[in-house]
Amino acid sequence: MQFIKKSSTFTPEKNMEVTIVIPVYNRANVVSATLESVVAQTYRPLQVVLVDNDSTDNTLEVLETFKKEHPGDGFNVVITREAHHTAGAARNRGFEEATGEWVLFFDSDDLMEEGLVESYVKVIEKAQKHGRQLDLISAKSTLVFPDGSQRPAPYHKRDLFAQHILHAQLATQRYAVRREFFAGTDGWNINLPGWNDWELGLRLLLAKPHVAYMGGKSRVIINHNGADSITGTEFHSRQGQWEHVIDIMKTEVQCSQLKPAYKRRYHRLLEYRRMVLAAQYEREGCSELSKPLCRQAYHALRESYGNSRRWRWFVGPMTKWLFTRIATGKRGSARIARLLY
Repeated sequence: MQFIKKSSTFTPEKNMEVTIVIPVYNRANVVSATLESVVAQTYRPLQVVLVDNDSTDNTLEVLETFKKEHPGDGFNVVITREAHHTAGAARNRGFEEATGEWVLFFDSDDLMEEGLVESYVKVIEKAQKHGRQLDLISAKSTLVFPDGSQRPAPYHKRDLFAQHILHAQLATQRYAVRREFFAGTDGWNINLPGWNDWELGLRLLLAKPHVAYMGGKSRVIINHNGADSITGTEFHSRQGQWEHVIDIMKTEVQCSQLKPAYKRRYHRLLEYRRMVLAAQYEREGCSELSKPLCRQAYHALRESYGNSRRWRWFVGPMTKWLFTRIATGKRGSARIARLLY
């Protein structure tokens, strides 16, 4: 996917500043491409907060060089450091430095199309003209896989709770958030080494934001599950971490102000995600991890349905079929799960 260069910059009437927060850990060899996609943004004024997460290579030197090469003129680069070694801690540290009215969190190996921030601001201004105060804007993105193949990330303009649980629609790079709204949440969970953006996205939704959706083309390229990505290329080596996040999210849903029917549905979808994880373990040849986890998800779903006739005759068999389908690498199961559960 190639980005088209634009020669002009866009500045809003009220000069609203936007902050981009990027945590960086040992990315000296790859972060430059991300930084160049940031400086190429057609929008000003921009504040760019770069957080070195206690790197052991020359990442900090690369960041300092970038700052020296791009001084001022509506492009303010701030460099700070965070010793607690999780992306969540680094992002929280970066947010502390944020002065923009809106904030974008971004990863150090991904790319933003030159009109990304400008498009966000236009959505914000359009809403303001109609008397609406937005808190969150969801944007389209493109996933790039280790073999170089690409596909659009799932993107939907309704049923956002379910879509986020199933597809992580509010992953790190895929939204902009109003700074004051984000400050009213608990921020990033600094103790989660993985899926921290998935967990945060759910909490943002539980805080009842006013959400808008950016139309048009994909404006973000996400390096998905590559060897250098935070998630990595497999799951079994960090067995237990992923399950812990699912448990946390179930508790957050249960303790929320959602109506019982919504709590029940989102619990089912989270158990479906547990089953997806079990199927992933199976695909990785780890049946000893897959089987007990699948049983746990299946039993939780059965209990949710009260072992009713609907469960025994339809939902239960479909659940087993979905597991087999996912474990053999077939796509499209999430669309079925959204309707099923």
